Amino acid sequence: MNPETDSINIALAAIPNSGKTTLFNHLTSASQTTGNWPGVSVEKKSGHFTLNEYTINLMDLPGAYALSPVTEEEQVVRDYFLQSPPDIILNILDARQRPSHGGGCEYDR
Repeated sequence: MNPETDSINIALAAIPNSGKTTLFNHLTSASQTTGNWPGVSVEKKSGHFTLNEYTINLMDLPGAYALSPVTEEEQVVRDYFLQSPPDIILNILDARQRPSHGGGCEYDR
């Protein structure tokens, strides 16, 4: 949190197709594209909303399975965490999805 501006920076992180952008759109009143396939969101998107007296800066990160970058999406997520660490990382989980390779995301652990 930045005490000088009363702002909180939150990053939405998750595997692809887990609802990050839907939540982002709902909270920020945005209309970012969503889709039912991985790779829809390759770039990070930012928005904000007010909660009580705080400005919440929300970053919608692309879906990624790991922080050791293999895909372009994973590189974007890793670079963001290293260059602009958020105050909070909100890891979005879809209980209807079963991990497709060994138990979830690297950053779930």
